[in-house]
Parts: sequence; C-alpha cells; structure tokens
Amino acid sequence: MGALEVSQELLDVVDENDRVVAVKTRGEIHAQGLMHRAVHILVFNQQGDLFIQKRSMNKDESPGLWDTSAAGHVDSGEDYVGCAVRELFEELGITVQSPLEFLFKLQPKIVSGMEHNVVYSYVDDGPFQLQEEEIDEGKWISKVNMDRRVELSDPSLTQVVCQIWGQFRQFK
Repeated sequence: MGALEVSQELLDVVDENDRVVAVKTRGEIHAQGLMHRAVHILVFNQQGDLFIQKRSMNKDESPGLWDTSAAGHVDSGEDYVGCAVRELFEELGITVQSPLEFLFKLQPKIVSGMEHNVVYSYVDDGPFQLQEEEIDEGKWISKVNMDRRVELSDPSLTQVVCQIWGQFRQFK
C-alpha cells in the first residue's frame, strides 16, 4: 500500500470509553490527534524469546526503530482480535492456528498516538515472511536482553514497544 492509500484507510474514531463516535481516514485521525484503535502482538518462540521487527525506513511513524512483533490499526467495523489475526498474516505470514492470548489494554496517550492499544501474545517458531513494505528486518531477542534495552531507554526501540514491554513484565 502506498502512503496515500494508507492515509485514506477508514478507521473508527472512538471516545475515552472506546465507543465509536465517527469514521474518518487515518490521515485525518492522525492530523487531528483523535482517539482510535490499534493492536500489538508479541510473538514468542517455544524457548520464550520475543520476535521484534525493525520498522521500514519508509514508515511515517518511527521509521527504522525496533517495535513489537506485529501491529496495526483496527479498520472501521473490525474488532481487535480480527485485526490482530490479519496483522500477523500480513506482516509475518503467520496463519493463526490457536487462539491469541489477550494480555492487556493500554489507554490512549500522546506517546502512543492516541490509540486504544490491545496487546496479545502468540507462540510461533517461524520462519516468518516479513512484509517488505513495512519491515526492514526481524530478529529474536531474549526476555533478559529486552529488559536491559528497555531499562536503558535504548533509542533504537519505539516508545510504544518500551511501554508495552514494561506493562507485559509487570503483568507476567
């Protein structure tokens, strides 16, 4: 999808209680700082390592930074879990075979682009087919190494992955 096509995606605008109040394009929502919905998925292998992706340099937000395994905006009329299943397939080539594990929901903040973020986990050992337009590379990282990078405020990580990882480690 080109940048123009992406900015024209229709997303639900939601209120602080995650109720739909309007439908606008992604471009309008981001330009106006409106609340909307997104998902992030943490993919772990059987050994418990986390798969992280390096965002494409062509991305409009956080280009070239390491992020969660897969993520995306919830399309208008789509639900969170349907979006997560779609994003796993689109970004990593994963056909979901078992239920995703719901981890937690983050309330909208400026740092996360005013998104209601629902975070899931999934176990898959790969190999993955990375979506070239969105992802420059991917790699496995141990929980200990991820903890260290987040604790040190590693500038090569997105702010959102640091927020999600911190919440995940408190949760688990």
